[in-house]
Amino acid sequence: MRTKVAIIGAGPAGLLLGQLLHTYGVDNLILERHTGEYVLDRIRAGLLEEGTVALLDEVGAGSRAHAEGLVHEGIELAFGGRRHRVDLKGATGKTVTIYGQTEVTLDLMNARRDAGLASIYEAADVTPLDFDTDHPRVSYVKDGATHEIACDFIAGCDGFHGISRASVKPSAIETFERIYPFGWLGILSDTPPVSHELIYSNHPRGFALCTMRSARRSRYYVQCPLEDHIDQWPDDRFWDELKRRLDDEAAGKLVTGPSIEKSIAPLRSFVAEPMRFGRMFLAGDAAHIVPPTGAKGLNLAASDAHYLARAFREYYDESSSAGIDHYSEKALSRVWKAVRFSWWMTSMLHKFPDTGTFGARIQLAELDYVTHSNAATTSLAENYVGLPY
Repeated sequence: MRTKVAIIGAGPAGLLLGQLLHTYGVDNLILERHTGEYVLDRIRAGLLEEGTVALLDEVGAGSRAHAEGLVHEGIELAFGGRRHRVDLKGATGKTVTIYGQTEVTLDLMNARRDAGLASIYEAADVTPLDFDTDHPRVSYVKDGATHEIACDFIAGCDGFHGISRASVKPSAIETFERIYPFGWLGILSDTPPVSHELIYSNHPRGFALCTMRSARRSRYYVQCPLEDHIDQWPDDRFWDELKRRLDDEAAGKLVTGPSIEKSIAPLRSFVAEPMRFGRMFLAGDAAHIVPPTGAKGLNLAASDAHYLARAFREYYDESSSAGIDHYSEKALSRVWKAVRFSWWMTSMLHKFPDTGTFGARIQLAELDYVTHSNAATTSLAENYVGLPY
């Protein structure tokens, strides 16, 4: 079997890259070690930058996001018992769209199926080979038989724990990481959102976030110790803790109900450099992870796919390697800005073990400045809605 680009991973990064390449006339094949149902069962965040929505439109997978997504023109920062609105559209002219990552993945899966493109699910032991030569290959096992794909390039879109980055010699890669000393306890409930815009709350008891998946389904988070377990957080305890971390008006309007999903997620910042190794390229979570505070994970996967797809198109249409030669540098420039923003939001809103009274006052001063300075508000807003590609 042969293809131009072998894509490892059928998450949003791999699926979007595959659809963009198809749009540009570049043959590609996707390998995924799990079933399609497993991929869709993974609950993830869902805040899309305008650039991400535009890429979905470009590949013909954006109609449902426009029909069902919730367009938000601002966010609210809560501190000192009050909420302060950040007017994203007023500051930047741009908005964000609330639309679940699961739905994005489903839309891209359907677009790929409708185009008759090849995806191989339940591909075991996927292994990128000879990517440091001019003849890369990918091997995998399916139904007990070993198969091999010859290709021009390999795109590693298989997430943080995937084989792509793990196949690189340690001497050829440098990683940068920060592990945060707390997690996010999140629940999904079929209840109306407490606010029509997201509420980010800085509270002495810890951070809280009120968001949503639709006008009838809510997603809520509270900061919790990393060592906590789900069974320590029955629904009643969660709702009580969330109310304590909200302002009085929001707490009074909060509609509670049974959780339909509950999980604790650790937070980390992680970047691998470079993002190219010969004829293998990393994209999405395979190359970088950000804490969800800045809502950048899915959007960085989309911008990586954008840069990489255009680099491949330039290679095949113009016989130029300039795009692939500069892919890592260009992608990492945007990645590090998003890592900085996500770190800053996390640092400003969460209670750290060493925060103390001085640190708490600094956080409040920072929040007060951000919400009352036009320059600071604009800076937050332009990062939140997404920097240009």
